[in-house]
Amino acid sequence: MTTSWKAWASGFIGVLIFSGSLPATRVGIVDFAPLFLTSARAVIAALLGAALLIAIREKRPLRRDLLPLAVVALGVVVGFPLLTALALRSINSAQSMVFIGLLPLCTALFGVLRAGERPSVVFWMFSMTGAALVAGFAFSTTADMAIAGAGLMIAAILACGLGYAEGARLSRRLGGWQVISWALVLSLPVMLPLALWTLPQDLGAVSMSGWLALAYVSLFSMMIGFIFWYRGLALGGIASVGQLQLLQPFLGFVLAAGLLHEKVSLPMLATALLVVLCVAGSRRFA
Repeated sequence: MTTSWKAWASGFIGVLIFSGSLPATRVGIVDFAPLFLTSARAVIAALLGAALLIAIREKRPLRRDLLPLAVVALGVVVGFPLLTALALRSINSAQSMVFIGLLPLCTALFGVLRAGERPSVVFWMFSMTGAALVAGFAFSTTADMAIAGAGLMIAAILACGLGYAEGARLSRRLGGWQVISWALVLSLPVMLPLALWTLPQDLGAVSMSGWLALAYVSLFSMMIGFIFWYRGLALGGIASVGQLQLLQPFLGFVLAAGLLHEKVSLPMLATALLVVLCVAGSRRFA
């Protein structure tokens, strides 16, 4: 397997894992407050990451890496999980997932700003077309979307795009799982007290689906997915492999249909096909 296909395969596995994040969050906020769900998932993932770092005796990051790691933590450990959890109180998972289609463009923009990447003009044409398809689909099917929820999702996309790009840049030197592990450990002194402060008073009242949702967003969304995702971005380029995120809303729709019984319409599938073509085009001309 060539480096290019390794990058795309690794990136796709990461996207597949992330596709379940919003449906799982939607399930989780039924039993948990958004602030607890955000802090608890970070604490659980941080303990796992710390255990891996200690077991492998990974070297500590350099002083110059601390600020970029803090940016990663603010973007993907705190910003995106909290903002999406807040947004899902006023919009459903299907409405929230369509915004994820804007992530590739956002990630590519931050890749240009932070990592010095220079994709071709044709790449940008495919990228913006794919993003426009997703945005058009979102606004044509969610006329009743709460403005506050939409605003929170846009803010979440910006935070996530910055975290992805910064993490991918660091992954080239530190390694993918090391970056997210150190970012989680760095956030632990803040997230642990926050989790204890917002801990539900009656844990016995939490449903099994709530616990499973917390487990998924903690282990898969917050740790395992990033191992594959950052590796793919580091090997194949932030702007190029980042276009796989265009598939995430539609993979998420499939999961939401099974978990939350949300309807998958024909226009949704048609848009998905066009987006796949944009991803193929962006890969060809990246």
